[in-house]
Amino acid sequence: MMWRNGRIVSLGRAWGESQECQVELDDGSEYRALAYRRLVGTPRVGDRALLGASAVHRGLGTGGYLMVVALPDRLPADPPPAPGHIVKARYTPLQYMTLGVDEQESPYYDLLSQADSIAGMPVVVADLHSALPAVVAAVHAHRPHARIGYIMDDGGALPVWFSQVASALTASGDILGTISSGQAFGGDLESVNIHTALLAARLVWQADLAIVTQGPGNLGTGTRWGFSGTRVGDIINAVHTLEGRAIGLLRMSSGDARDRHFGLSHHTTTALTRVALSPVLCPVPRFDATDELSALVDSGTRTKIARQFSELFACPRLERRDIATTGLTEVLEASPVNLRTMGRGLREDPLAFLAAGVAGYAAAQLLPESTDRQ
Repeated sequence: MMWRNGRIVSLGRAWGESQECQVELDDGSEYRALAYRRLVGTPRVGDRALLGASAVHRGLGTGGYLMVVALPDRLPADPPPAPGHIVKARYTPLQYMTLGVDEQESPYYDLLSQADSIAGMPVVVADLHSALPAVVAAVHAHRPHARIGYIMDDGGALPVWFSQVASALTASGDILGTISSGQAFGGDLESVNIHTALLAARLVWQADLAIVTQGPGNLGTGTRWGFSGTRVGDIINAVHTLEGRAIGLLRMSSGDARDRHFGLSHHTTTALTRVALSPVLCPVPRFDATDELSALVDSGTRTKIARQFSELFACPRLERRDIATTGLTEVLEASPVNLRTMGRGLREDPLAFLAAGVAGYAAAQLLPESTDRQ
């Protein structure tokens, strides 16, 4: 842990419970900082701030903020008494107490206490948080009124409030909201684990389908097993246990300079063939020459992924489904939020978003026509 003292000199963007700030440190240097209002209160210009600096010091991208730990001269008042005894970020200095959707004080306790099935609900499971808006846009292109629940797992960021994407999609009505699972917190509903999150999406929100990703800022060490995306396989197993239909979004890239992620990422191969122990539907882009983004994926990349697919689908649990990319460029360009992955946009990494788009198309195809309701 690296500590800094500073002062708030200006306020920047705000979304959900997050507030960007510009802070001046004791040595006169200035940095971006992020405050979670639910934890530390609302910052004001002139406030003294106690800051965590580890991510900035190490030059991390997604986590590249100084984090406001406290506004020591103006601590927020204690919240009013409220139900709930679920503790997230447990036994850390910033542990967060909240009401779990299925605990005894929850209004949904009776509904969930013996619940054991999501009754065939399609669940798109993705490694990267950046896939979320592309999947949502593709689903709504075929099923405009589909009720989509988003579940944020704890493989990346823990506070839901960090995600500008989840905040924007909720505000626009494109998703019902966020359910935070495991040690992730701050969702519209809080769950103990992925099983209760899936049950809450189906039974509490009556979602037609769910999308599960880790929060922003996935972790990887470049080793065979050292990455947070192994959770994809665990989530697929949970979907199967609860009688849902798992859709494995293939993490792919035509813009990543790292060979282990170019084409089909080794994260996907390991999670689907080694961690997942149950059947999963895997949508594969069938490139349509009339689609602009498809035309940007060159023949060399297509040859590589064809070879990778032949190896991937040697696993008998994986069901390959080729989905035409027809119209995806227009669908993705119409996304209510900007599409970026690892700092790359649509035309810098078209394959990444085409893979997410066909997963959304496949999920929409599993929904009954009656889903299109007002």
